[in-house]
Amino acid sequence: MPKKEKDKATPKEEKPRETTVEFLASLAGVLVTGLFIITFVLQAFEIPSGSMEDTLLIGDHLFVNREQFAPPAHWMGRLMPYREVRRDEIAVFLSPEQPGLFLVKRIIGVPGDRIHLRDGAVYRNGQKLEEPFVRHKREHNPYTDNFPAVAPSEMFGVRNEKWAQELPSHVEGEDIVVPPNSYFAMGDNREVSYDSRFWGFVPRENMIGRPMFIYWSFVTPANQYEMRDVGDRLWFLAHIVIHFFDETRWSRTFSIVH
Repeated sequence: MPKKEKDKATPKEEKPRETTVEFLASLAGVLVTGLFIITFVLQAFEIPSGSMEDTLLIGDHLFVNREQFAPPAHWMGRLMPYREVRRDEIAVFLSPEQPGLFLVKRIIGVPGDRIHLRDGAVYRNGQKLEEPFVRHKREHNPYTDNFPAVAPSEMFGVRNEKWAQELPSHVEGEDIVVPPNSYFAMGDNREVSYDSRFWGFVPRENMIGRPMFIYWSFVTPANQYEMRDVGDRLWFLAHIVIHFFDETRWSRTFSIVH
């Protein structure tokens, strides 16, 4: 038989099939990697209030980058994108007032910044800020619109007595000065947002991360996250199943948060 025909007749070596053990090992590797990312890098977060409207809506579900604002580890400092929190970006953090409560606000002031509001406009280090993302949807509050010129009181919604007593110590002239390792945060929906004007500065160690993008958004009642009754929760779950397609805000899916 000629060499060419002999080569054609030689059967090709079959690639060994993956064994069950190898398949399970590969699957375990994928699961471990995914678990690591979900646990240490990304965190799912759901918007429960209207304090960030119209930037973020009640029912928006986001992924938060947990690593970006984390204290850098010396052995991974060059591998991970660690950096400091920047002005005007949105951040997720633990409430300084209510332990265990996650909040999402915009960072208006970083350490050393001088902040004050006049007639609802924000001035930082003497410059009036242009804030196209801000919404005003309710009657103005003399305290929040002219902060910190108007003294805090319960009449204006300041229930945190500790902050009411501490606030004057941070005021220089007409400004409040952000102390070291702290941030001043406010919601985009200014008259609705319960923020640093009411409970003070956000400590650096309370920072969780930066929202990346909305992976799902569903039309959700404003009081949904206040419901504690199991029946009400089950009803809303059934409502999601029935109206998943017609009440999902498809235009917001995969929107970048900024």
